[in-house]
Amino acid sequence: MMDLKGRRVQKSFEPETGLTILDLALKHDVDWGFSCSRGTCARCRCLVTEGMDYLAAPTDEELDRLEPEELDQGFRLGCQAKVKQAGHIAVAYKPYF
Repeated sequence: MMDLKGRRVQKSFEPETGLTILDLALKHDVDWGFSCSRGTCARCRCLVTEGMDYLAAPTDEELDRLEPEELDQGFRLGCQAKVKQAGHIAVAYKPYF
């Protein structure tokens, strides 16, 4: 199960491997902000509170854009964080602004 909490919308559904958090938010009409979808603007920044092990490792774009402390706390870029296997994942949209 995947729980996504957008700005005003929260939904639960089955995660799909190979898709990013942003892909899934858009597919399920969760209000998720983004601008570039390339990992440079960080408008899709989010906090993974459960299921980090079910996501692929941070991309080079995330390592370049997010501080090490943010990654340690569970922050990811929604456009970069891909589901690698099924499991319970909980993510909240947490932009800088």
